[in-house]
Amino acid sequence: MQHGSATWSLIALLACCLLPTSAYAEEKPLWELGAGVTALQLPAYRGSAETRTDVLPIPYLVYRGEHVKADKDGVRGVLFDSDRFEVNLSLAASPPVDSDNVKVRQGMPSLHSSLELGPSVDITLWQSSGHDAKLKLFVPLRAAMTLERDPKYIGWQFTPRLNLDVANPLGQAGWTFAVVGGPVFGSREQHDYFYGVSPQYATASRPVFDATSGYAGMQVLSALWKRFPSFWVGGFARYDNVRGAVFENSPLVTQKSGFSGGVAITWVLAQSKQRVVIDQ
Repeated sequence: MQHGSATWSLIALLACCLLPTSAYAEEKPLWELGAGVTALQLPAYRGSAETRTDVLPIPYLVYRGEHVKADKDGVRGVLFDSDRFEVNLSLAASPPVDSDNVKVRQGMPSLHSSLELGPSVDITLWQSSGHDAKLKLFVPLRAAMTLERDPKYIGWQFTPRLNLDVANPLGQAGWTFAVVGGPVFGSREQHDYFYGVSPQYATASRPVFDATSGYAGMQVLSALWKRFPSFWVGGFARYDNVRGAVFENSPLVTQKSGFSGGVAITWVLAQSKQRVVIDQ
């Protein structure tokens, strides 16, 4: 990947899993701002054996508004909220890929960054009596567009997943552990963008491949973090498996399963005087 692409990976990563939260009701600032540094090792795309390690500066943002939130569950607009159900406007992003840096894609067009947008139904399935553990089901459906001068629709992704948050795991006060996982499904356009090989780009070692819609593998991610008075530290590990995916036999898939991960530290530089009661 290009160096700049790791920034997109980081933004998506922070939106999905590393922004700190709490598993119980308490009073917190409406917003917090800061900055930090992270070390990441991520694949070029799901199913790619090509990886890159980067150490990068990162922004830190938490916003706990009534209708807009930015936290470990993503940057989203809250369309409906009850004790057990939320309907959110869900956002996600994917990084660009420089085909010159991915052996099996050499001679093919590079992949643009993309933005995904769509609704998500979030359901609380179980919560402990002490509110220190919670199991939720996230059901997001997002459409994706490339980020370029003339944006292109590249299909949709459906990623239902279970999420378990546990505060103070193994009696370690202040720490939070989370694990989230589930299957991935995508449209023909989505899979063709990443894994399709058109006749003009076919070679002896890279045959034509026409992608179809359907099952796109499995993802499981775990994260551990702790918030201190003026900074927080966290890390994550992700397991990706594309065995059985409808694009498994694409010549652009060079690794059927693998791990990636990262660590981060951020300092909180400013926060609002206004405080709100949250129940995560």
